Amino acid sequence: MATTYHQIYIQTVFPVKFRKALIQPEWKSELQGVLGNLINEKGCKTIIVNGTEDHMHCLFGLHPTVSVSDLMKSAKSKSSKWLNETGYLDHRFEWQPGFGCFSYSRSHLQKVYGYIEKQEEKHRKISFKQEYMHMLRKYDPNPNKRYEFEDLI
Repeated sequence: MATTYHQIYIQTVFPVKFRKALIQPEWKSELQGVLGNLINEKGCKTIIVNGTEDHMHCLFGLHPTVSVSDLMKSAKSKSSKWLNETGYLDHRFEWQPGFGCFSYSRSHLQKVYGYIEKQEEKHRKISFKQEYMHMLRKYDPNPNKRYEFEDLI
């Protein structure tokens, strides 16, 4: 597909299972690097990966031969496996099933990059659930309840 022009920019958002605050500052950047590398290994181009203790945002250029679902399935499962093998946690780590997926034009990348870059600052004021519901409502004023992530048990 050397002659295929593409410009597909995607942001995915996904929480830790039950939105538990498990991602620690000591190894968060390592996890972000792992997620970015896993995205790149599929032929996509990672722009930024960032998040907080209970969720991650990934902004990347999607290769036209790759489905977002397959990419996220691979990145989430392999990053969970990596984290479980590091010994950073004394219990099993899992991402919540599913993810939010939002598309952007090239002209919006700088703004989205800045938004993702400032996750720690943003979440001093609002929760992940508030942020995510705001994102959903931006695209659909009445989002279906099935798109919400599970609460803590």
